[in-house]
Amino acid sequence: MDMMLAAYLPGNSTVDLREVPVPQPGIGQVLIRMRASGICGSDIHYIYHKHLGDDPRTSYQGVIAGHEPAGEVVERGPGCRHFKPGDRVAVYHISGCGFCRNCRKGFQISCDDPLRAAYGWQRDGGHAAYLIADERDLVHLPDSLSFKDGCFISCGVGTAYEAVLRGNVSGSDAVVVVGLGPVGMAALMLAKGRGARTLVGVDVQPERVETARRLGLLEHGFVAGPETLAALNDVTRGGASVTIDCSGNPRGRVLALQATRTWGRCVYIGETGAVQFDVSDDLLHRQRTIYGSWVTSVHNMDQCCDDLDAWGLHPHDIITDSFGIAEAAEAYALMAGGRSGKVVIEFTD
Repeated sequence: MDMMLAAYLPGNSTVDLREVPVPQPGIGQVLIRMRASGICGSDIHYIYHKHLGDDPRTSYQGVIAGHEPAGEVVERGPGCRHFKPGDRVAVYHISGCGFCRNCRKGFQISCDDPLRAAYGWQRDGGHAAYLIADERDLVHLPDSLSFKDGCFISCGVGTAYEAVLRGNVSGSDAVVVVGLGPVGMAALMLAKGRGARTLVGVDVQPERVETARRLGLLEHGFVAGPETLAALNDVTRGGASVTIDCSGNPRGRVLALQATRTWGRCVYIGETGAVQFDVSDDLLHRQRTIYGSWVTSVHNMDQCCDDLDAWGLHPHDIITDSFGIAEAAEAYALMAGGRSGKVVIEFTD
């Protein structure tokens, strides 16, 4: 029996490597030779440090980790008709029932069926040489995009893309992104692709602001402080038409809202925590709209790949570090430090 090395997360800020059998695809499933598997901030917050929650439908169930997979189809099970061996794919990381209203819209992330299962959370994910995926969860990866692009698209970039869509970013817009981790940098990249006329970023870490500037993702970058709101209003001439909070921080969320111009759109995609603001002054009297957005749809992930191809943009530019599967512990420790860009695990022949 062929064996492979796989990474599991015991929940105590360590990685457990195990030898497991190479799986075989069943009906409607494909076997994917993994090429790149990303580490997401949610892996760190919800699994790596401590397993949070006890609901088997939403919490980590001790499976092979990694919910940002990309690779090549090498074998397909009975009933597969749309993908074939050799196809380059990313994997939409939640497998839904396919029949509820959310699944029919392509938003399996919001599937309410008890059998909903996320790769790397409730079913085996991408931190191993091979992955079994349902054919319906696959997204074609254009030849112009790398496998590292693909794994990032599977969650982080897809999440940022949905925020840009919810904000309806166009060439008329000044865009402010608060929180310049990997998702925040992706949001700036995608807003640039959509033609935003002014791109502004804010973070508490000077290194991240400088990285975003070096990558050409922003025109104005600020380290968060008491004068940040005034500086944002100055460079956007009274407020941004679209703001996106990727920080998940209470002060970051308020800053994003207050930096939104009258009649502007503010999108929240940063996870966890709370926010408190003055409803009249910060929202109602300024005619602002707040959107809450969680991941994206399969359709929009397909479109994200097509757009990146057309724009000639590569999310892999945001990836700062790559590791082999045997070095998964080092990869997770680096990502957990919060000062790197995107971190991925790569697989080579």
